[in-house]
Amino acid sequence: MRDNNILVIDDDKIILDSLTEFLSLEGFESTGVQTLKSALAELKDKNYSLVITDVNLPDGNGLDLLDTIREDYPQTVVIVITGYGTIESAVKAIKRGAYDYLTKPIIDDELRLAVERAIKQQSLMSENESLRLQLEQKYRLENILSHDYKMAKIFDLVDAVSDSNTTILMTGPSGTGKSMLARAIHHRSSRSNKAFVEVSCGALPETLLESELFGHMRGSFTGAINNKEGKFLAADGGTIFLDEIANASAGLQVKLLRVLQDRQFEPVGSNKTISIDTRVILASNQNLQELVKQGQFREDLYYRINVVTINLPPLCDRVGDVSLLAKYFIQIYCLQHKREKLDITEEAIEYLERYSWPGNIRELENVIERGVLLSKDKHIGIEDLPVTITQSPSLGQPVYSSLSLKESMAEPEKRIIRQALETNHWNRQATAKALQINRTTLFKKMKNYGLYEEAERLGLT
Repeated sequence: MRDNNILVIDDDKIILDSLTEFLSLEGFESTGVQTLKSALAELKDKNYSLVITDVNLPDGNGLDLLDTIREDYPQTVVIVITGYGTIESAVKAIKRGAYDYLTKPIIDDELRLAVERAIKQQSLMSENESLRLQLEQKYRLENILSHDYKMAKIFDLVDAVSDSNTTILMTGPSGTGKSMLARAIHHRSSRSNKAFVEVSCGALPETLLESELFGHMRGSFTGAINNKEGKFLAADGGTIFLDEIANASAGLQVKLLRVLQDRQFEPVGSNKTISIDTRVILASNQNLQELVKQGQFREDLYYRINVVTINLPPLCDRVGDVSLLAKYFIQIYCLQHKREKLDITEEAIEYLERYSWPGNIRELENVIERGVLLSKDKHIGIEDLPVTITQSPSLGQPVYSSLSLKESMAEPEKRIIRQALETNHWNRQATAKALQINRTTLFKKMKNYGLYEEAERLGLT
């Protein structure tokens, strides 16, 4: 936080002393200088909430200072004063970033009001900047926790494409963190100071989705009583994230294809073409390739959005991350619900790691929040977990099926070996030690279950 320090610049010593004295009496800390050079030195040396500058200075133009402040000190507000006030010069000052404009002779009440308004404006700017930085911190890629090798490869891909304009398609089951990753990509890009707009295509009726994305003109359909700006225009210069894109209608798919190709569209009921500069990230929990084969999704749109694909694995394939994520969510919800800092027992972690997590990370987060609220101890235990986890079929007695005993045992054994490999980052020596088998036995089982070939494809052998 910066204090309400004010820098006054005027080459007239009498006016300078009068202004700084008045501001001091009003409770502000004010500093006065007479030249542009001295002003630049002061700005480098100290944080100023407000600058009040004359236009005509002995070594330059006060309006030129506006450009420097806008570029190097964006949290500082400027009021311009001059003895030669005209409408043209006032407009010029405002266009170059001045918050307000006063003419000499300066009237105390006018100055007091202008300063109070400018300080409030500066406070809002600082607050907005603080919120922006908090969002950046929250959605940093480093905050997406994982020890899993598949996620490490995804992070490398994000690093490579985040600052490009390339369209990105995210696939994977619901609850795997596609929205979180999309925000991380945005905040890692040069568009981070512009809007991130998220639209769930599955949450809106088909009749409203086109209007929501592209906007509409008044009277274009029943209920359109005003003009409306669409989400694509709201994201101009920034990023739009279209979740559940498989729900887009055939007509909307045509319009999306044009936006992706030309970055142009027309609002509903309008003939006016709007051009935008918007980064597009899309997500689907359905297999778009299968939908293309079934004629439910346009082939040309699929190939247009399938430039860079990020496939987020389900949580059951990231067993090594369950403990890491659980402890992270404990910290978050202890803070949010003002609970004494908790931990989780090893026995409870074992249950969590053996559960199939059909709801993925979102389900794990809900389970941990519930545990934080219900736990009467300093540790979340088995008794604090839902019965869906503690009485999961995978934790009970084996269920007989029509398969042979050998076939019935194969799938659980494969799953256990894969989980052990992932937990140990596919290090076979460490995995064999954890499973208490020798490396040769592990190697044979990996070959038998196709895990060795999987490791080869991923470059982990």
